[in-house]
Amino acid sequence: MTGSSDLAPIASADQRNEAYRKITVRLIPFLVFLFVLAWVDRVNVGFAKLQMLQDLKFSEAVYGLGAGIFFIGYFLFEVPSNLLLEKIGARKTLARITILWGLASMAMIYVKTPTQFYALRFLLGVFEAGFFPGVVLYLTYWFPAERRARINGLFMTSFAIAGVIGGPVAGYIMSRMESVGGLANWQWLFVLEGIPSILAGIAVLMYLPEKPRNAHWLSGAEQELVALDIEAEAHDPSKYAGCREAFANARVWICAAIYFCVVAGNATIAFWSPSIIKAMGVQGNFQIGLVSAIPFLAGTIAMVLNGVHSDRHGERRLHCALAALLAAAGLTLTGVFLGRHQEVFALIALTAASIGILAAFPVFWSMPSAFLIGTAAAGGIALINAIGNLAGFVAPYMIGWFKVHTGQLSSGLYFVAVLEACAAILVLAFMPKKI
Repeated sequence: MTGSSDLAPIASADQRNEAYRKITVRLIPFLVFLFVLAWVDRVNVGFAKLQMLQDLKFSEAVYGLGAGIFFIGYFLFEVPSNLLLEKIGARKTLARITILWGLASMAMIYVKTPTQFYALRFLLGVFEAGFFPGVVLYLTYWFPAERRARINGLFMTSFAIAGVIGGPVAGYIMSRMESVGGLANWQWLFVLEGIPSILAGIAVLMYLPEKPRNAHWLSGAEQELVALDIEAEAHDPSKYAGCREAFANARVWICAAIYFCVVAGNATIAFWSPSIIKAMGVQGNFQIGLVSAIPFLAGTIAMVLNGVHSDRHGERRLHCALAALLAAAGLTLTGVFLGRHQEVFALIALTAASIGILAAFPVFWSMPSAFLIGTAAAGGIALINAIGNLAGFVAPYMIGWFKVHTGQLSSGLYFVAVLEACAAILVLAFMPKKI
């Protein structure tokens, strides 16, 4: 690790590991909890869809556009939000984001027309913009590069945990809350899943320290050794520090293209898993929610294991590319088995796709943070995430488009599978073997 040798006389490996263990225990569970709330409020429309479309007379294409338009707002405000975090700090930025997305989610109960649906989904994207790259940036203040794939993996289990928890909870709410208080079950879904986000945003201000030297639960020596580790890395001449440098770097744009392809798969399993599982013949909102948790549970395990294995071997490229190839194969086979009405095999293939998609994330995010620091990291990470997340617009919309024009989900799944294969090709072709 850069700077480790400088600190060796005053900090043993055990002391350093203990300091980072404390940071992990204090920060990661809370950040995971926040992102679970963000993810649930972002994708619960996939469960609301099961009843909302019928109540509001929306087509599948309207749903696909509304689900995806979230990412247009997300794209436009991603970089400004992360640059603001660099200026005013993580606590204020993450609190603002969390409270506003909770309010936007709750406002979905007032949707009556496609235009209102599009507007609120767009605003949800605007308000959530900056959260994920903000946390990725925030973690670079606490963990040096050699520890980040594992830490990213632990944080990004929130994707999968949200799928494991969100599906059954959403299914339960929709099965129990129909017409309670004069609201439809999908309206209750938005209300009951929006309130915790508002409360969590307030908790951010009270709980989250800005940087190691602000962490009262670290000893003075631990604060100093972590801060010096991060500062030593910041002076690495091989890294880019300025925002303009980051935006002019071809590798940043290649990372954005790779991430676009990976996110297409993530958006597919997030927004369309309930519909895919329903197409397998599973009936009942709660049952659909339970079954939808299976792929995400498998993905959670794969995400952590791939991050740990990548750190242990100091290798990023193959860990990311092979995961993307598994995702491509899984999505392709899901489409094949759906078309043949082989439901059990379709679920196994969907689970394999989820494993590949989710396992790619923590390793991918170790690549850009390996050559970006400071303002370059704030702007570059946000730019990569913003462009990549446009796939969250493209994939749901295209799947809805294919569904309307072919009557099947399979064609859309094949489209996304091609994107996952492209991610693997780009990683192998353009990412250096040692990052």
